[in-house]
Amino acid sequence: MKIIILTSSTTGVAAHHLPYLLEHQEIDVAMVVVSKGILQKKQSFFKNKLKKIFKIGILGSMNGLRMRKWYSSNTQKYHKIIPLDVFCKAKNIPFFEVDVTNSEQTMQLFRNSGADLGISLGNGFISKRVFSIPRFGMINIHHEILPDYQNAQSVIWQIYNRSKNSGFTIHQIDSKIDTGAIIYQEKVPIIFKSSLKDTVTNTLCEIENKSALGLLKVLKNFDYYFNNKTPQGAGNHYTTPSIRQYFVIYKNYLQLKKSE
Repeated sequence: MKIIILTSSTTGVAAHHLPYLLEHQEIDVAMVVVSKGILQKKQSFFKNKLKKIFKIGILGSMNGLRMRKWYSSNTQKYHKIIPLDVFCKAKNIPFFEVDVTNSEQTMQLFRNSGADLGISLGNGFISKRVFSIPRFGMINIHHEILPDYQNAQSVIWQIYNRSKNSGFTIHQIDSKIDTGAIIYQEKVPIIFKSSLKDTVTNTLCEIENKSALGLLKVLKNFDYYFNNKTPQGAGNHYTTPSIRQYFVIYKNYLQLKKSE
């Protein structure tokens, strides 16, 4: 199986998962592409941002910014991530950067790679003109259970709903976000720590470890999992919590931790 990896960060989940993939000779990593995420439609982007701020409030937006490092820099330190460009150079894997995810440059790299399958690891919307190029299209790892937690950040919304489990889903990419057919998914127990921040970071790191193994399982038995994928039913769509929702999350976290 020849694959191409598309990501938006040199130190995110792609950098964590790539070493796992190289442990198996039947998986050929043809290329790694990192999008710099330069905006093509700035007006539309900022319009959507304003809509989101209006929906969750200024305090919710500020709190969301504070929480970002729970999902990024904190997990990178935990995993001791080697940046993708450094790792690819050491392993002689073709590495390219593009300005825009859904660009002609990205499309050309996908064509040149000759990959059978594209893997999205940490991206936003991917256009059909990109995801349809590989023979089997593209798959994505969403670090939550679908369709119940579409577009959701890991852990916090499960706690909001008083669940002690989070998880991940590997799904086919289609024309929307987190709505494609489910190929594989697995629940992962939430690891309750002395703070909500540490609970999120430690659980997400465990989910990422499990999802790397899950991705290997899918790729090594791709025909079976791909041919038995199941369409998603009606889902629940989430975004950054408002400050009121965050207080509910924190209250539930204290109660769930106490019951451990």
